[in-house]
Amino acid sequence: MSATQTRHPGLNLGSNHQSADDRAETEVFGFWVFMMSDAILFGLLMATYVVMRPNTNGGPGPHDLFELKSIFIETMLLLASSVAIGFSHLALKHEDRPTKMVIWLVVAMALALAFVGFEIHDFLKMAGKGGVPQASGFLSAFFALVPLHGLHVSAACLWGLAILGQLARYGLDDGVKVSMVRLAVLWHFLDLVWIGIFSLVYIGGLA
Repeated sequence: MSATQTRHPGLNLGSNHQSADDRAETEVFGFWVFMMSDAILFGLLMATYVVMRPNTNGGPGPHDLFELKSIFIETMLLLASSVAIGFSHLALKHEDRPTKMVIWLVVAMALALAFVGFEIHDFLKMAGKGGVPQASGFLSAFFALVPLHGLHVSAACLWGLAILGQLARYGLDDGVKVSMVRLAVLWHFLDLVWIGIFSLVYIGGLA
């Protein structure tokens, strides 16, 4: 069986990008391993949140602080950004020119930054109602978990900007292609983490 036939499915670049695809096999696998360490971190923080959620210390709880409408908008923005990053990756894989890849990457970053903006707005509203980290164990665990995810999303956007700069400087070389594949892995991973946060923190808190 050839090396091409044994490659992982999904985010590989394919035979049209052979040198970049060969390089991605090692680098993207290493990045998946790194993502697993990040998954352990988020898993520990989610477990801490579950334990600390009943400890409101007489302060505001989920029903006082969470607004489902805003959280739903944030979720739709992040899911839409993940779809856009998928289109960007497909354009990289199948288009000869990087134009569509760049357009979809910019769309993904704009949607992700809108998500972060809504999230910051929610945090400020929570603070106005007494929802600050030092108020209770529940809020300490919440602010250890949810803003960390937002920080990851912001870092992914900065990485996207770096890729655009790399593309402008060096063109669509192997480095840009492999970076895009790794960015797509990170983006979809953050989507999965947010689904966990949405289900456990927000839906679970308001149930």
